[in-house]
Amino acid sequence: MVVDAKTVRLKAMDLLARREHSVKELLRKLSERYEEWELISTVVSQLIEDNLVSDTRFAEMYVRSRIGKQFGPIKIKNDLRERGVSDHNIKLAMNEADQDWLQLIQKLSKKKYGETVPSEAKETAKRMRFFQSRGFDSDSIRFIFK
Repeated sequence: MVVDAKTVRLKAMDLLARREHSVKELLRKLSERYEEWELISTVVSQLIEDNLVSDTRFAEMYVRSRIGKQFGPIKIKNDLRERGVSDHNIKLAMNEADQDWLQLIQKLSKKKYGETVPSEAKETAKRMRFFQSRGFDSDSIRFIFK
């Protein structure tokens, strides 16, 4: 089957209509469907030029979304790096969000564990692992146990 730029662009637009994508994600998804790398690259470059795909916009949306799901800064940054977003765009998005991470971990702790205090070391370690898996740093985690 011969694929032209219009077909690739329509598929890209279909993907972007569902949610924001990073450039890397969009390239990966299109290359899984089509084999013409040159064509895919050209179409995605045009989408960038038309401001229809933007790593900056994607990072801002992703950070807001993950904060809403109570994920910490470490996990958010790592997820964005995996999706091909530059450290510069990650830093901009994190600054834009202006999140109080201690407040967020307190809210998460209250939601998950209520007002209970861990009674033994095993339970404390379990909670610490949970907060680490959510992407909070050790200082924030220690703060929650004070």
